[in-house]
Amino acid sequence: MKFEEYIAYFESILADPSQYQAYQDEEYLNFTKLNWSRMNRWLKKFEPTTEASSFINRIQTKQHWILITEPWCGDAAHSVPVIYQMVKNNPNIELDIQLRDAEPFLIDQYLTNGGKSIPKLIIRDEQGQDIAVWGPRPQGCADLFLKMKEQGAEFNEIKEEIQKWYNQDKGVAIQQELVQILS
Repeated sequence: MKFEEYIAYFESILADPSQYQAYQDEEYLNFTKLNWSRMNRWLKKFEPTTEASSFINRIQTKQHWILITEPWCGDAAHSVPVIYQMVKNNPNIELDIQLRDAEPFLIDQYLTNGGKSIPKLIIRDEQGQDIAVWGPRPQGCADLFLKMKEQGAEFNEIKEEIQKWYNQDKGVAIQQELVQILS
């Protein structure tokens, strides 16, 4: 789906969660409400760096960027709007958002340590060949997560520290990593 369709899907969940099985779970619904707020804040405030913007705008060949996500995903609330803002003005890049938990279940081909971690970005060339895969988190955030998990931190503490990490980073790491893997 296009980014605008994803936004409409997100809004429809919030408007009537009873229509969506996963969102019958109060915790999932609460995550989704929080993520809606976070995502909209990124959409309003985030501007790509000059380096990332220049790099993305120099892409002259057609690319298909497939972003696997779900509205309940906390990491996606930070990454999806950053990726969208990076590519939205380059007509050579088609951004396609796919849901992790819906057909065609593309995530099954892009597991992270055997798990369906999202968001996951697959960048393909005109012939449909993968040229890069990114996700589910920027490396600094992934390192923080693993360190806290190894130290036995509680899930809520980990979530809070990851939120702080994203806020302090301001989308810089995602941009740097995408420029690096495409260079």
